[in-house]
Amino acid sequence: MNWLLVLVPATVAVRYLWPESQTLIFLLACGAVLPLAAWLGHATEHLADRTSEAAGGLLNATFGNAAELIIALVALRAGLYEVVKASITGSIIGNILLVLGAAMVAGGVRHETQRFNVLAARTQTTSLSLAAIALIAPALFHYLAKDVARDRDLSVEISVVLLISYGLSLLFSLHTHKGHLGGGDHGRKHLEDGWSVRKSVAVLLAATGLIAWISEILVGAVEHAADAFGMTPVFVGVIVVAVVGNAAEHSSAIVAAYKNRMDLAVAIAAGSSQQVALFVAPVLVLASYWLAPAPLDLVFTPAEVMAVALSVFILVQVASDGESNWYEGAQLLAVYLILAFVFYLLPAAP
Repeated sequence: MNWLLVLVPATVAVRYLWPESQTLIFLLACGAVLPLAAWLGHATEHLADRTSEAAGGLLNATFGNAAELIIALVALRAGLYEVVKASITGSIIGNILLVLGAAMVAGGVRHETQRFNVLAARTQTTSLSLAAIALIAPALFHYLAKDVARDRDLSVEISVVLLISYGLSLLFSLHTHKGHLGGGDHGRKHLEDGWSVRKSVAVLLAATGLIAWISEILVGAVEHAADAFGMTPVFVGVIVVAVVGNAAEHSSAIVAAYKNRMDLAVAIAAGSSQQVALFVAPVLVLASYWLAPAPLDLVFTPAEVMAVALSVFILVQVASDGESNWYEGAQLLAVYLILAFVFYLLPAAP
């Protein structure tokens, strides 16, 4: 995948030399993120070798979502509210279904049955259930009260609750119950075979910075590309932006699962969804009061609410026994494809 790195300077060159080629810029930017995400995945994996599985998963989720947060902030500043909301939805369902599903398939092909920490998985699925409630409540309130001002007030209040919940989840997983959530050492490499901490951090920061730069270029071309390909803003956010933004988690989780580190793979996928729901979404709501033309609310469409609720439901079923195989991963991927078709065929909002 390293040969795709040529797309990074190519994206920048086309952006400044032929700015009218918006569709080409969009495609190049999407491709340029992939090798950068792979390098970010390598760096986080080497750092994860020196931490517990819980801390390693948090590290992957944090740096993986940095690109997506920047994409969302740029889109928010441009007033692309549908794309921002859809990217939140897409990231949650993408990590649960696409990333975890692909990781289970990759790991299951090499290892007949893989095991992971049940307590950690249940903790994350509980947090995601809270996220589903946080999406359903504003939508239900909106259709009952029909008051935009109250929608925004409720969104701010829910955002504060979600941020507090996220802080408590960090306290729980990294301090009070660290020993219970750390997972095993399945497939861990010997530390002497990995990168040094200095090299890992340097690559991590460089890859994150470049992803952020390319992401800004991508957002600038997203509307024109959507029109050119006949895609709605919701589909662009749920599928395209979310897949590109989650490329880091995707590569990291697949590599971890292939090496029989399912604790880390589950922590990356479920932990990233948890972080988007409990941290990224409320931060975007609060930041919109300073960055955006108008405040952002948490009123999602019925299709988005349904997608998140169904994704969390199937994750609970798959993660309940602490074991995974390639067939369970294939089922998650099937659900993702079904939802992708729904969002593609869903007409744009009037």
